[in-house]
Amino acid sequence: MPEGTLSGARLPLLASGVVIAFVAGVTMYLAKNVLVPIVLGILAVYVVVGMLRVLERASVAGYRLPMWIRYTLTLAGIGAAFFALGYLVMSTADHALALAPHYQQSLLEALQRAAVMLNIEREPTWATLRASLLAQVNIQRVATTAVASITGILGSFVVVFLYVAFLLVERRGFDAKIAAISDDPRAVARIRGVIENINARVGSYLAMKTLLSVVLALVSWAVMRLMGLELAGFWAVVTGLLNFIPYIGTVISIALPVLMALVQFSDLGSVLALLAALAVVQFVIGNFIDPYVMGNSLNLSPVAILASLTVWSGLWGIAGAFLAVPVTAIMVIVLSEFAGTRPVAVLLSRTGEV
Repeated sequence: MPEGTLSGARLPLLASGVVIAFVAGVTMYLAKNVLVPIVLGILAVYVVVGMLRVLERASVAGYRLPMWIRYTLTLAGIGAAFFALGYLVMSTADHALALAPHYQQSLLEALQRAAVMLNIEREPTWATLRASLLAQVNIQRVATTAVASITGILGSFVVVFLYVAFLLVERRGFDAKIAAISDDPRAVARIRGVIENINARVGSYLAMKTLLSVVLALVSWAVMRLMGLELAGFWAVVTGLLNFIPYIGTVISIALPVLMALVQFSDLGSVLALLAALAVVQFVIGNFIDPYVMGNSLNLSPVAILASLTVWSGLWGIAGAFLAVPVTAIMVIVLSEFAGTRPVAVLLSRTGEV
């Protein structure tokens, strides 16, 4: 067939793909409040299944735990983790409110020193700062938005937990459903192969990433605690969670404790020391331990990761930033199974092999 004919045949297919991608993007954006908890629940199931496999290998005097006990222990562990996270957030808020007057005075002193260094004739006071703040920000609106956001996050946790519970129940009959999809054994085998590939790659990624995030959180907590930073436990948890966001998460996880240090510490040397220590921790784990442990489990190019972070953050906000990498990896695996979309999967991969 002539080359012009091939190009003419591919043009309608490309146009259809663009239209389908646009419609899918608009749909995902409009339905994000429904889709995000479902996707979070599916990815959380990978973590649960990993814990179940660990418990399955565990035995006491040769006696293996029954399935219902393993499920109960796993769900109880996840529930305890959510409870501990909520307790940490509430206790941190109470501690921050108790230390607010001290932070206020420290911040004012830092601003006054900066005013002197910059030769500003009139040093700021809390009266002038408050007047400027009220002129720019509606405090009532900010407080209402913050309360609504916290309530929404807690509600999302409950919904995700329910999805996890029901998905685990559905998991028992999932294999039978796959077998009933088609009468063609080859089609069923192909679907199972895709699912197994997704399970292996995404499950391995989430397990290793969770382990590295815990290590990063513990090391960062030790550094912040050693340097006397207030709320070190809270910032350590934030650091571990932000580790799931590529590139940008590293910058934010360093910036937030440093901003806290600017308010708490009176000398610039302590702030710079904390900045350097946290940067070294992130550099060592991100550039040496992370590649060694993770390897190339998802086979995504750096450009694809950055682009997916931008796209999914635009569609689903903060939740999209956390979900960008695993969701894109699943898309690459699925796209690689079809001749028409395989070139897209090859372009998104790191090695070109999908």
